[in-house]
Amino acid sequence: MPQDNNIRIGITQGDINGIGLEVIVKALSNRDILEIFTPVIFGSSRLLTSTADALGVEDFQIQTIASADEAISGIVNVVDTMGPDASNTPGVASPHGGKAAADALEAASRAIEEGAIDLLVTAPIDKNAIQGDAFRFPGHTEYLEDKFAVGGGKAMMIMAAGNLRVALVTTHMALSEVPRHITKDSVKEAIKSFSRALKMDFGCERPKIAVLSLNPHCSDGGVMGSEEADSIIPAIEECKQEGILAFGPIAADGLFGSGAYMKFDGVLAMYHDQGLAPFKAIAGGAGVNFTAGLDIIRTSPAHGTAYDKAGKDQADETSMREAIYAAIDIARRRDSYLEFSENPLEIRTPAQRSSKRQKDKINEPDADAVASAVSTED
Repeated sequence: MPQDNNIRIGITQGDINGIGLEVIVKALSNRDILEIFTPVIFGSSRLLTSTADALGVEDFQIQTIASADEAISGIVNVVDTMGPDASNTPGVASPHGGKAAADALEAASRAIEEGAIDLLVTAPIDKNAIQGDAFRFPGHTEYLEDKFAVGGGKAMMIMAAGNLRVALVTTHMALSEVPRHITKDSVKEAIKSFSRALKMDFGCERPKIAVLSLNPHCSDGGVMGSEEADSIIPAIEECKQEGILAFGPIAADGLFGSGAYMKFDGVLAMYHDQGLAPFKAIAGGAGVNFTAGLDIIRTSPAHGTAYDKAGKDQADETSMREAIYAAIDIARRRDSYLEFSENPLEIRTPAQRSSKRQKDKINEPDADAVASAVSTED
């Protein structure tokens, strides 16, 4: 990875009617941040400038470039994906705003695939407004999985804030559909993917993973469902046999309510709100969304379009700034991991290097951590 401000981070504008433009401008308004990386925004030069003016951000200088490989360090570069007549309506979801988000994302994806940018940070999209010919996915995670998943595998959504990391077995899916997707294979794959990401991208040498139950009270021995006995426990046991420190199943309310989550390097939730509701309550505005399992590195703020705040100078840029910093930190950790784990005599493409994993020898599980978490269940 390039050093200092030569790291080129592509930033997509997201939905132009949400707070994406605002948090980008606010995050980049401090010129000191330009000493850390070179920003390449994929979006509208006109809307970025008008947003900076509306926010009263002085001296927000941008340079419009034809392609990302023309980016110059020390300034905010913009690959204009909308043209000189770009317009938006803050606070209003629209197909126009969705298409603008999709066009920016597609341009940034091409740029990172071609090596014109090094890392990708995406501003929030409206998952309904963005649907169209260029985007037919439930969200960013699935779109990027289709393009960049290692070896054609699955991507994983990981929400991170400090030492709190929450991953999901299922992502953007109706709650009624979740139980049939909780299988031994899906849970085992998620545990293994999470363990790899914690090692390679977060620097956890021997990660301990708390695996949540699907049903309340871990189903109380089958009184409230059989997914724990049929799928989750067998998956955990098989992962343990492979040397992975997986614990559970553990009831979500007990784990988060007692603070026992702090004894683990990661928490694996079965579905979206089971993991993200407590995460956002704990992390506040500092959370970051990271997509593991890709040949590229992509992060995003851990919030949505927030139409109710758009255009009112109420948006908090903390999560966008943290997403930028997280992308850089993850890239450096991944580079170090691959450097020390790969065979130096073999030559690999970036995709091949990303898919290679070293099998670590893991210590026996910490039974006290699990006992403490489980004992808090009512």
